[in-house]
Amino acid sequence: MRRHSFLPSRVFRAGRVFAFAAIASAAAFGACGYAFAEDLFGNQAEWAQSYDADEHLAVHRSSTPVLSPDTFTATEQAAERYRQIAANGGWPQVPSDRKLRLGSEGDAVATLRRRLSITGDLDPTAGTSPVFDSFVEAGVKRFQARNGLNQTGVVDKDTFAALNVPADVRLRQLEINIVRLKAYSGNLGERFVVANIPAAAVETVENGVVVTHHIAGVGRIDRQSPVMMTKATEINFNPYWTVPVSIIRKDLIPRMQANPNYLTQHKIRIFDRNGNELQPNQIDWNSDEAVNYKFRQDTGEDLNSLGVVRINIPNPYGVYMHDTPEKGIFGDDYRFISSGCIRVQDVRDYVAWLLKDTPGWDRQHIDDVIRSGQQVDVKLPEPVPVYWVYITAWATPDGIVQFRDDIYQRDGLSSIASAQMPVQMPGAPPPPTQPVSTESPAPPPQEVPQAPSQQQDWSPSQDIDQQPLPPMDGQQQ
Repeated sequence: MRRHSFLPSRVFRAGRVFAFAAIASAAAFGACGYAFAEDLFGNQAEWAQSYDADEHLAVHRSSTPVLSPDTFTATEQAAERYRQIAANGGWPQVPSDRKLRLGSEGDAVATLRRRLSITGDLDPTAGTSPVFDSFVEAGVKRFQARNGLNQTGVVDKDTFAALNVPADVRLRQLEINIVRLKAYSGNLGERFVVANIPAAAVETVENGVVVTHHIAGVGRIDRQSPVMMTKATEINFNPYWTVPVSIIRKDLIPRMQANPNYLTQHKIRIFDRNGNELQPNQIDWNSDEAVNYKFRQDTGEDLNSLGVVRINIPNPYGVYMHDTPEKGIFGDDYRFISSGCIRVQDVRDYVAWLLKDTPGWDRQHIDDVIRSGQQVDVKLPEPVPVYWVYITAWATPDGIVQFRDDIYQRDGLSSIASAQMPVQMPGAPPPPTQPVSTESPAPPPQEVPQAPSQQQDWSPSQDIDQQPLPPMDGQQQ
């Protein structure tokens, strides 16, 4: 850190305000100190403090499943709290003309304090100071955790958008999701999987408790992951990936036109109907001839679009759950990136849980099979129920209220609620303009009958794997 022999007068005044607030809070929060660091955004003061925020405000991962009677009851209670907040006038809009972070000061910070206090993200005893101290930073992190954002403690564009969704909209969101949660309030099974699409998250549940939690990548706006009820029936280790006809036409042909080496670079092979392998130069890429052939990507953890594991969940949409070589997506706030399938972080833990009652398939054996690179298919002796759901607001028994972007615009709250949605991905079509009504949502779909493994003899009509092609060199998917 570069040391300064002087402090600008504005910074000195901020330091006096902060020091006074710190001393006044010492009895409750312990000793504290501060250090000056030059801010990247001008001469703004940035304070690194040694004390911690109040532990009772921390957001801990809940062991209560999203689909459970306890979540339903807690969400009803949360709606009542938000009903009272809305009746009292809601919360103020936080000015969003600049980022707010540790050391920021001004009226916007004072407004941010009031906004966080109303929803319990900041203890009201933290005061109304215009200085962004570590208490405010902890409150912002708590708010970000409740809204599915990375906990940076910095109020950026996405955090501003979530903060400024009006209270009556949040109340309506809770009311809509109470109806959805009630539809799943029956007996879902002793062991089941929940994939919550708006949260881009997967949980495994056993005896009413979440056993494992997985960040996920789900369908983008124009290729949505479906709401459905099915069962996990089979695990494919080191699978091939067969390119669907739709992706051959929309993506593969244009990429081969732009880069004749694309297939070779990504180890995608071409086969005719008799199983004979063809070379890329044998196909006319200026026509639709390619749709008459089978394109199959070789196995490989760092290469294959399915990673090392695929979980078959028979359904009429041709989607499934799988690993991915692109692990970096799990660190993003925006994880609506697939063509309908769900990519699962820490997929080996997920598979180990699915196979826990299958003799001989402990975690060590799973790792050994993956390491071998050999294709191995394992049928589950007892299929496990899998629920893909669309829940954008819920609460846990500890009183934490969670909100997620209405990414597919199914809450029916028009443009106000969708104002918090991230900027649309480049090249993606606009989202639907006609929101789906949720006044009386349908109950979960009927269970889909089990179907044979999708790794069967090929015909073009059977290529329904909904997975995008790998990007070209230097291209973002």
